[in-house]
Amino acid sequence: MMSFFTENSADILLKTWEHFYISFSALLLGVIIAVPLGILLSKTKTVAKIVLTVTSVLQTVPSLALLAIMIPFLGVGKVPAIFALCIYSLLPILNNTFIGMQSVNQNIKAAGTAMGMTPLQSMRMVELPLAMPIIMSGIRLCAVYVISWATLASYIGAGGLGDFIFNGLNLYKTELIVGGALIVTALALLVDFLLSRFERFMIPKGLRMQGGRTS
Repeated sequence: MMSFFTENSADILLKTWEHFYISFSALLLGVIIAVPLGILLSKTKTVAKIVLTVTSVLQTVPSLALLAIMIPFLGVGKVPAIFALCIYSLLPILNNTFIGMQSVNQNIKAAGTAMGMTPLQSMRMVELPLAMPIIMSGIRLCAVYVISWATLASYIGAGGLGDFIFNGLNLYKTELIVGGALIVTALALLVDFLLSRFERFMIPKGLRMQGGRTS
């Protein structure tokens, strides 16, 4: 096993960077699309049911099939991989954002309105901070999923750590399979830890203290 890391040290750095780049780009696009959309949908429940159903259907499409569908439109490489993974990232983030915004206590929102807050101020200063723990849990879960799914991007020439795994399968080299899988797992754990630190930064101190007392 150690021979894998010593013989492929340069490739490991390159493939890990490619894997992180693909995963982070897809996750970032997913957050940019899903969080604002989830906030809007929390105000219109009828439309929310339709949109969440559509994203749920997209989630059921097999990963390899979705990657293959991207090829006629976007070719091969990182771009179609990022786009496909972005589609997969939408449902967990969108669903958690919607649930988080819906879970905000109506009395707290009414208190903000009574203090003279506009709807935009109430959303930015009251609703979004209160919903942030649920939103961030969706983003963290999605990050782990996207990093694992990104291994399949190797099939369409996007690179990443999936190259080690699929080369190992083709060449019957167990060390490539296990080594690639270990690095993917380590990367997922590291990203989840970093997002947990970011979550603590995003959640207001009062909510963190309240969570600590109730746990």
